[in-house]
Amino acid sequence: MHFTTLLRLLVSASLAHLSIAGYVLEDDYSAANFFSMFNFQTETDPTGGYVNYIDQPTAQSDGLINTNNGLVYIGVDSTNIASGRGRNSVRLESKKTYNHALVVLDLAHMPAGCGTWPAFWTFGPGWPNGGEIDIIEGVNDQTSNSMTLHTGDGCSANSPASAFTGRQNTYNCYVGAANQSANEGCGFSTTASNSYGTGFNSNGGGVYAMEWTSNYIQIFFWPGGSAPSDALGDTPNPSGWGRPAAIFQGDCDIDQHFMNQQITFDMTFCGSWAGAAWGGNCAAQNGNSCNAFVQNTPSAFKETYWSVNSLRVYQNSPNSNAASSAASKPQPAAIPAAVSVASSAAPASQRTSTTSTTTSTPIASSTAVISPPSAPAIAHPAPVTVTAPAVVITVAAPSTTLVPKASLVYSSQPAQTLNVLPSDAEVLQSDEFGAGSPGIPDPWRRKHRRHLAQHVRSAHAHF
Repeated sequence: MHFTTLLRLLVSASLAHLSIAGYVLEDDYSAANFFSMFNFQTETDPTGGYVNYIDQPTAQSDGLINTNNGLVYIGVDSTNIASGRGRNSVRLESKKTYNHALVVLDLAHMPAGCGTWPAFWTFGPGWPNGGEIDIIEGVNDQTSNSMTLHTGDGCSANSPASAFTGRQNTYNCYVGAANQSANEGCGFSTTASNSYGTGFNSNGGGVYAMEWTSNYIQIFFWPGGSAPSDALGDTPNPSGWGRPAAIFQGDCDIDQHFMNQQITFDMTFCGSWAGAAWGGNCAAQNGNSCNAFVQNTPSAFKETYWSVNSLRVYQNSPNSNAASSAASKPQPAAIPAAVSVASSAAPASQRTSTTSTTTSTPIASSTAVISPPSAPAIAHPAPVTVTAPAVVITVAAPSTTLVPKASLVYSSQPAQTLNVLPSDAEVLQSDEFGAGSPGIPDPWRRKHRRHLAQHVRSAHAHF
């Protein structure tokens, strides 16, 4: 068989294999082991909230956490007058960290009401350079959910409006971006009144899913009973879920700005957002002081709790595409290219760049070079895992065209990596993860120091 025909069949078979791959369950935060998979943080609230985060034994003895009939309950003190640092509550941070994931949270109930500031989110090390993904967040009597990214410099989200169902409020994800409030980030809000707070609870809860790949981060929401059947199954497929509520994609190297994320639940009160935004019906009904209301009205917080049906984290299977739904997302223009082949045995745990895997030595009998007259189009999926003969396929431009290179790595080892990236520079840059910026505290010391101007500007979207 002519080698060009053999190569074409090899690549076609591999791509066909990738197209049917998907996510598999990595971690099930079930009721039986839920709290053992989290650390209970007890430091002073970084957002200035009127809250006292307590440890696990205290939370259990005071009834702030429990599991019952498969449901996980995470609440606050709704019995006693508060004192000291504030009302007793719980902040959970996962013991495990993740790099790329599909996180699916099925909630029966979420905290709601005046003075509250609940959040379900993830964060990485060296904040903000490790990234922060706010999946569920809001304050007071807010009716729509806020979904936000916070990063170091050099990341913005600018997907076309046709790519999502929510409303985009800000575009620059950098916490120090000009013309945005401090730590505002790039954010979306949902347009459905049953996506947050009392509207969410009265509608029987709902499901949030966050998919994080090298190409984009997207968040889905479905009201109670309307999630796709596979979203809560063992092999979910986001490519069949339609448009997300929010998609963060654009001028941002996702892998450079997001890494080693910890999953977090917290429930604070007042502080730099809920306290700063205190007003309207909350102030009219409960007085001018958020802290005083939270301190002296414990019965107002009986509905301030998370009730979790399930929390599951999925990763790509050893034979799956890390961006299985990337084909349905707005993508950069395809790169015309020719094809060359050389042998390789790159470690499965490393990203593969053309600088590290391509050789200029004479080609062995098992390799060949092909220069077709017309260049096929090559898309830009994220790193994926494949099983195939041990060979590196390097895609390079025809001599008359200057375009970036890309590399495809196939290996007979069970967990090799495949990358298709626009350039060597991007491959190298993606591994240059800087430490935390000097003078900027990590997310435990400062998660959301939002300026009041942010909330004034977005008042119509949130309240």
